[in-house]
Amino acid sequence: MAHINDHYQKLQAGYLFPEIGRRVRIFEAANADAHVIKLGIGDITLPLVPAVVEAMHAAVDDMGREAYGYGPDNGYAFLTEAIRDNDYRARGVDIDLDEIFLSDGSKQDSGNIQEIFGTDCTLSVTDPSYPVYVDTNVMAGRTGEADTEGYYGGIVYLPATEANGFTPGPPEGRVDLAYLCSPNNPTGAVASRENLQQWVDWARANEAVILFDAAYDAFIQDDSLPHSIYEIEGAKECAIEMRSFSKRAGFTGTRCAYMVVPKAATGKNARGESVSLNTLWGRRHSTKFNGVPYVIQRAAAAAFSEQGATQTAEQVSYYMENARRIREGLSTAGFTVYAGEHAPYIWMKTPQALSSWEFFDQLLEKAKVVGTPGSGFGPSGEGFFRISAFNSHENVDEAIERIRKGFAT
Repeated sequence: MAHINDHYQKLQAGYLFPEIGRRVRIFEAANADAHVIKLGIGDITLPLVPAVVEAMHAAVDDMGREAYGYGPDNGYAFLTEAIRDNDYRARGVDIDLDEIFLSDGSKQDSGNIQEIFGTDCTLSVTDPSYPVYVDTNVMAGRTGEADTEGYYGGIVYLPATEANGFTPGPPEGRVDLAYLCSPNNPTGAVASRENLQQWVDWARANEAVILFDAAYDAFIQDDSLPHSIYEIEGAKECAIEMRSFSKRAGFTGTRCAYMVVPKAATGKNARGESVSLNTLWGRRHSTKFNGVPYVIQRAAAAAFSEQGATQTAEQVSYYMENARRIREGLSTAGFTVYAGEHAPYIWMKTPQALSSWEFFDQLLEKAKVVGTPGSGFGPSGEGFFRISAFNSHENVDEAIERIRKGFAT
């Protein structure tokens, strides 16, 4: 009989969002007439913009005229050049085309990147954090068992709290890999230049690698805040950056993202020799992935066109208006809320000393509204709750009113 990977059995319960879905299905089955408003999972609710749709149609016609088989490993130049010019050169950052690797999602990238590092690497995560960072390292065997509070042995947890503005600094000691996300999922906090400079200085001093998730950079409203870690001096020597079209252009159902792995970033082999992380990832990428479909790459490139950039920015503004309504509406109702200014998420304290899951159940029962329990993102998320701004203005307004009535004191 085949021996399984025992590390999977360290994982706690099921993945967060399927568990939310399970509870909602049970509630809806018992309450068939209920109009449940879902502000939980961070999925888009607006359709693809016209410029993107037109590009997809044209790309399908292209494929009907000539054969488009396997594309370039890193992606077609028409898209990687658009990424370089719009996401980096426009912000004064110099990135080479062969440092950009297209993929089918930042979720996959944040899980797959750990494969090029040794299983003996130590790691840190801000707590709470996107669950994939922790779970994939548990699967790989870099951690011990979880304790009764949910902390895995072998991981350095950096609490993101009210006291530090939900943007902790680097650990006091050294670790090999450090996961950062800004704007942050789930807390919605955005890191300052000073905070990121501390992280980069720490990583260079400790020969660590920062795995920086910038999937929500399009939601940053203050242009003086860093959109990329490469805006920070020295970052290309120690950081890998992940970005996505999922939320900035509505690609959750079409799947396109990319990762930047600078050639200056290195790790050590067993002999203590420096090895290019760009070379390692390029080998892994070409071995295990055959590229994003041509049609999707043309669609992603259209998001950078003049029309596409305007149309997708309007969608981001629509979601950020929802975030404003939720933040101000819940604050006026007496809830303690954070974020929603540079990210499509509101991070709120649970009322009446309820646990995260207790509040989830009561919110569903009393208001027929779905959010995400903060404890699902890590132990320090207990006592907090994430509300997503991905929905219609009408549903958001209705949800706010229901929450006010359901939890009136």
